[in-house]
Amino acid sequence: MTIHTDTIILKIGSKGEIFPPKEIRKRLGFEPNQPILLYIHHDQLIIRKLHSIEEILNSSPKTKISYHAWKQFKEELGEDYEI
Repeated sequence: MTIHTDTIILKIGSKGEIFPPKEIRKRLGFEPNQPILLYIHHDQLIIRKLHSIEEILNSSPKTKISYHAWKQFKEELGEDYEI
């Protein structure tokens, strides 16, 4: 394993496992048996923490939108997706 700031080079295990080092799991807040999200973007494997509903509800919203703007957005979205 080689670590360069935020870049880590690992080997894939014999059964295809990927084991991030303890420092990385701690930094990202990964806990044992916690579900994570894996997705592919072009030739990259992206690993993201799935937050619990409690974490989401207790966090501040990243975007603020007025009721009227939300209503307009919903109407526009409904036209495309039959909402």
